[in-house]
Amino acid sequence: MIIFKRDIEVKIHESLFKGKMIVLLGPRQSGKTTLTKKIVEQYGKEAEYFDCQLADVRKHFVVGKPDHLLELVKGKKIVVFDEAQTIQDIGSILKTFHDTYPKMQIIATGSSSFDLSNKIKEPMTGRAYEFMLFPLSINEIKKAMPNLTRNDLLEIMLYGCYPAVVASSSRDDKLFNIRNISTNYLYKDIFVFEAIRSPRVFEDLLKMLAHQTGSMVSANELSQALGVTRTTINRYLSLLEQSFIIKRVYSFSNNPRNEIKKGFKVFFIDTGVRNALVDILSPMEERNDKGAIFENFFVSDRIKKGSLEIFPPEIMFWRSRYGQEVDVIEKAGAGIFAFECKWKESTIVPPQFAKSYPKAVFSLVNIDNILN
Repeated sequence: MIIFKRDIEVKIHESLFKGKMIVLLGPRQSGKTTLTKKIVEQYGKEAEYFDCQLADVRKHFVVGKPDHLLELVKGKKIVVFDEAQTIQDIGSILKTFHDTYPKMQIIATGSSSFDLSNKIKEPMTGRAYEFMLFPLSINEIKKAMPNLTRNDLLEIMLYGCYPAVVASSSRDDKLFNIRNISTNYLYKDIFVFEAIRSPRVFEDLLKMLAHQTGSMVSANELSQALGVTRTTINRYLSLLEQSFIIKRVYSFSNNPRNEIKKGFKVFFIDTGVRNALVDILSPMEERNDKGAIFENFFVSDRIKKGSLEIFPPEIMFWRSRYGQEVDVIEKAGAGIFAFECKWKESTIVPPQFAKSYPKAVFSLVNIDNILN
């Protein structure tokens, strides 16, 4: 059995018992339950884990009545409320409880941005540390599988980085797990908490985005292709981002005259989910879209790396009006880091980019050096 040590665990431990709640967000099946159970196990009988999807747990959450919740957790030093976003008015309830019993350490997890349905962030402003737990990063996989080979990497790019998928011993198991995650888990919060009038349109949008991975996307073009309003498209895109399925990446520009400022690209948080929507059976080396998958894989890993930082770098792309392009730009403070993602080929710094940003650090990322 493969055991993955999550990079965020240390940061959570460092934030415990400092007078604030811990909010752990991330997609379903990313490992939040495993991680929080591991944390509370270290405190023995002084800790307890609660699944907020269970009726016996839910009945204790009442707005304005913190003593109802105290009946559930009395005598505990640290408690976990897993899938807390399923509780109506969870933000207000936890705010009142925390203000009434500030010494008890609360860890609340959610499989979608809480403000997707229950507006937890606004009531808890200043009262909580927020952390993100995504599917496994390359670093976390390498720590658990130090002898990772090129073929292993290709398989990870194809089937994705969800812990259950990476840990699966056979390709059939990997295929079963990623398809199960893609169809039964990721959209659950959206369909439960949001009124999706046209589920078919929503699913067609996802497939269109999967086919356009790494390419410029236009909300107008999507709305015309799907026969819905631009407002509907933008709402669905926001829901997909809040549920950690996709990430919109915008263009970087300090020179609007020569650089494209409008437009965005869409990347999937997990390439396995993306491939399940398009084609997950064709081997990586034989695919026509392997370049797009590789770029998505790299962008996703940079998002995971940035989530560990207090001030994550902004991830963008650069394109000139004359067709020159840089796949990934990371802007951290005054620093600009540029990455060109190629399956195998080498590349040079686009001359216009080098001239406009002479202090930028440029790196080529390919299949042979990405593990480094």
